Amino acid sequence: MLHFDWSYFIYVGPFMLLSLWAGWKVKSAFSKWDQVRNSSGYTGADVARKILDSQGLYHVKVERVPGELTDHYDPGSKTLRLSDSTYDSSSVAAAGVAAHEAGHAIQDKVQYSMLTFRSTIVQMAGFSSNASWIMIFAGFAMMTFLRSSLGYYIAVAGVALFAIVVLFQLITVPVELDASRRAKEVLQGMGIQQSGTGSGVAEVLNAAAWTYVAAAGTALATLLYYALQLAGFNRGQDGE
Repeated sequence: MLHFDWSYFIYVGPFMLLSLWAGWKVKSAFSKWDQVRNSSGYTGADVARKILDSQGLYHVKVERVPGELTDHYDPGSKTLRLSDSTYDSSSVAAAGVAAHEAGHAIQDKVQYSMLTFRSTIVQMAGFSSNASWIMIFAGFAMMTFLRSSLGYYIAVAGVALFAIVVLFQLITVPVELDASRRAKEVLQGMGIQQSGTGSGVAEVLNAAAWTYVAAAGTALATLLYYALQLAGFNRGQDGE
């Protein structure tokens, strides 16, 4: 079962290609609109602060975080962190990214159920992401080389853990799409959607959305592949 299996690419291949395309789309859109100044002249930090204040979220801090496109909102510490490429930039791309992260803070304020659930399982998903692969490969190795039935149960446990990762990825899609929707709505009242820059914000946020869809699709297809592999092994055992 550890030999090269072309069927893996039948299940996962299309989503791997989608991931590559989505990654290229994000970089392309960000590079394009990172060169265009937004109509208000606000920096990413300004946009985030103004959106937060407009929603009464004065307690949410806006901080700089090293890296590029490392922007995120931390619901635990109520902190919105913007990357170096966003914090001081007054580009359309920076405004879109900052607004998107502020959208997560708004979700937190209104207790958006999907965000709450994702925050609840994030640590479990992080553990499962690492442990599942160890158990899956260890289980398949035992089944292949040792003909051990114990390997089957270890692999099943690994696939079950990976299902938690898939659940996290699936939940992430509506959470991110909703944050972008909220961002676009708030930006319309701030003058940043004027002079054609609204299409730039939309292009950046829509491109980012495809990365979440691709990641969820890849995870789901991978889960299906390994589940079918285990089902086939089980049928083979029953037939002996």
